Amino acid sequence: MNNEYAHPDDLAELRTAFSVDDAGESALGWAGVYAFEAEHGIVLPEPYRTFVAEITDGSFSGPPDYGLVGVAEMPDDWGDDRPVRNLSAPFPLTEGWLWEDDPRPYEEIERLLDPVFNDGSVVLGTDGCGMYWHLIVTGRHRGHIWNISGEGAVPFGAEFGHTTASPGFAGWVRHWAAGKPWFDAF
Repeated sequence: MNNEYAHPDDLAELRTAFSVDDAGESALGWAGVYAFEAEHGIVLPEPYRTFVAEITDGSFSGPPDYGLVGVAEMPDDWGDDRPVRNLSAPFPLTEGWLWEDDPRPYEEIERLLDPVFNDGSVVLGTDGCGMYWHLIVTGRHRGHIWNISGEGAVPFGAEFGHTTASPGFAGWVRHWAAGKPWFDAF
């Protein structure tokens, strides 16, 4: 996984996977990407960066189940009462966390959850029922995809043991385009 360079093969696969969309009309263009990055103090990881600039900024065809939201958007079910998101703050996790089984007091867990949902990631979309896919844009897991839900958070990619997929945005899309279940390593 290379966060700094968009491999032409990955971009070709992404174009194919999203070919039923708007033929690039919704893409932000490079000026739009640079403006988004400057506003949030980040640089988007590749190949997502080029994808948003040149291919599409959101998709109804998926992934995930309810479509890919634009880089500056949030899924419809995200809610209006959440804390302000801080994309430039490092994403806090480096391994999965099932907080519904965590023995610590609820108040302590609740204090730790806001950064998991709101720091260092772009929300890609939802599979419903409060399950959100995040692309990590800052921190040690920059470029990785995480599934974050009301019960816990897990990283996506074969190296983490939940799926047979390659890590990162291209691997996530490739896995979806192949029609595989998200967590197919069980």
